[in-house]
Amino acid sequence: MIAADSSYFVALSDTKDRWHEDALRVRDAVAQEFFLSDLVVAEAVAIIGSRRGGKPARTMYEYFMDSCELDFADQDLLRDGMTHHLRYDGRLSVTDCVTLAIMERRRARDIVSFDSDFDRVRAVRRIH
Repeated sequence: MIAADSSYFVALSDTKDRWHEDALRVRDAVAQEFFLSDLVVAEAVAIIGSRRGGKPARTMYEYFMDSCELDFADQDLLRDGMTHHLRYDGRLSVTDCVTLAIMERRRARDIVSFDSDFDRVRAVRRIH
C-alpha cells in the first residue's frame, strides 16, 4: 500500500484537469492499493463536487470507502500533522502534513501526488 493525495484522484476523475493524462499513466503503472486520511477524502470529494457535481463526488466518496484504507484525523494525528506544518513553515497544507504523519507512522516513503509541495520532504518519494 502507498499513500495517495487528493490531487491524484482529482486528476484521474476530471478529464479537464491538467494532470489527467499523467494520472492515467500512473494508474496503469502503480498498484491501486492506497491509504489516505479522511482529510484527503474531504478535499478530493469537495473539489470534484465543485467541478463535476454531486453524483461524481458521491462516486468518488464510495470508491474511497470501498477501496482505500482510511486513517481518521484524531487529536494525536492532527498534533503530529501540525508538527510537520511547523517544520515546513506552513508551506505544506495541514492535509498534506497529516498525510506525512500517517506515512511516518506506517513507515511509508511513496505517495501518488501531483502536488510538488511534497518534493520539499526528503523522506518522501513522489510518484507522478
